[in-house]
Amino acid sequence: MRMIRPFRALAAATLFLVAALPAHAAPPVPLLWKVSDADNSVYLLGSFHVLTAGDYPLAADVDAAFADAESLAFELSPEEANSPALAQQMTLAAVRRHPGSLRQDLGPELWKRLDTYAAANGLPLAQLSTLEPWYVALAVSLVEMGKMGLDPALGLDRHFMDAAARAGKPVAGLELASEQIAVLAGMTPLEQKQMLAEALGQAEEGPDEYRDMHEAWRAGDAERLWTQMAAEMKRDYPALYRRINIERNDAWIPELEQRLARKDGDTLVVVGALHLLGEDGVVEKLRARGYRVERICSACGH
Repeated sequence: MRMIRPFRALAAATLFLVAALPAHAAPPVPLLWKVSDADNSVYLLGSFHVLTAGDYPLAADVDAAFADAESLAFELSPEEANSPALAQQMTLAAVRRHPGSLRQDLGPELWKRLDTYAAANGLPLAQLSTLEPWYVALAVSLVEMGKMGLDPALGLDRHFMDAAARAGKPVAGLELASEQIAVLAGMTPLEQKQMLAEALGQAEEGPDEYRDMHEAWRAGDAERLWTQMAAEMKRDYPALYRRINIERNDAWIPELEQRLARKDGDTLVVVGALHLLGEDGVVEKLRARGYRVERICSACGH
């Protein structure tokens, strides 16, 4: 299987934002860990931010973790994630404020590819031309995921935000929306062009890579997801990888340790799966600090 290109992982794993996916009889195998000290626990659940109705119901292990948790934490608080102002905030951050046009920035070949795609998919190229390439790339990626039936409104984060509201459980965010957006807006011009070129490349090649990544998440295959979502990015774009993954993971650790230090009140933390995987992931960072860590996976056979 061909490796997922790194910017495709960024589009699928960092933001909340039809070749139908097959129906599934069994629930997804969860990427779920329990991190504990002497008297408290934090559950870490790896999310896929865009899912289908066929990805529900969830595994009993996940339902049990939610039932056990007195509170929940997400990348963004539900208040910010569900705010109509979030889209406006992102768009404002993407508005071009420097000399030159998007067409000039992209060059003839990439502009032609974007023009062809926009015409074929009903994207308003005149409006997109007022925005930075990272935003245009996300727009293309979301169109392609939508063709597959993958919907941000059905993402695992949204599911548990709604569940917490119904259950009256306290919720919190590990970072601010402005901080997430700054990661994208802080990309270099070259990185932004690469992101757009790869988004268009995915559209030209078809849905197999997104489908593979979604299937790896459903299978709970942490190693395969690490290869698809992070390993290539870490190797080829180390500065970007550090910004979108390592620095954010490191910033979350003190908050998670505060929750572990409480005398009671377990927490379910739902974040993009990328943030839990590999040696730079939150799971291994907490293990290295001496906490007891176990993967909870009845379907894994161990």
